[in-house]
Amino acid sequence: MKRTNTLIAAALAATALSTSVFAHGDVTPQPVNTDSLPEVGEEWLTENPYRAEAAGEEVWLKAIEIGSSGYNQNCARCHGLGAVSGGLAPDLRYLEAEEYGDEWYVERFQFGMTQNGITKMPAFGELLGQKAAWAIRTYIETRPDDGALDDHMARLTEIRDHLLAGDLENPVAVQEELAAIAAEVETGSGAPIADSVAFEASRALTEDKGTWKHAADLLTVGLSAAN
Repeated sequence: MKRTNTLIAAALAATALSTSVFAHGDVTPQPVNTDSLPEVGEEWLTENPYRAEAAGEEVWLKAIEIGSSGYNQNCARCHGLGAVSGGLAPDLRYLEAEEYGDEWYVERFQFGMTQNGITKMPAFGELLGQKAAWAIRTYIETRPDDGALDDHMARLTEIRDHLLAGDLENPVAVQEELAAIAAEVETGSGAPIADSVAFEASRALTEDKGTWKHAADLLTVGLSAAN
């Protein structure tokens, strides 16, 4: 629980920052469309139901997609793009993908945080609902750790350039290579699979040349963010 304790300590430290820097009170939560996710019941859970081992890969991938949108609309302003904190708010990537991490997360998501009568974080529970909460959690916990792609940057850039040039000799082999790279990328949360740029590109790439540009675009955006 070391990382959880560190995260909670960071959250407490963040509350000491000036209201003008960290207040969320003037932010209007944006709705998240979760219709395509399985129902989870009315009673709030204490463990993420959308992890692949519990819900299956298809649901897990859909939760990441929806959670990405929900996070960027509602959370990125303070917790950082891609869940990479700039230091003003806790770096949620390091909240363990375990039940004790889930409990801390969902309590804060439901009830928010106030200090001296000032809203530091709004209560998202009633506004966005439980399905959105767990989708965002799924997205956050699959973020790659800092530097997780450093050893692969040169090769990923090379693959991207070949995709753009349209001169891949063996796209199946490259897809398998991307999948192998993705399997080596560690998450900050300890979740078993990182939704990294290598993972996304490996899923997009096929022998059909029509997919090459999309895979190259994914690599371009991901490599730019990593830098």
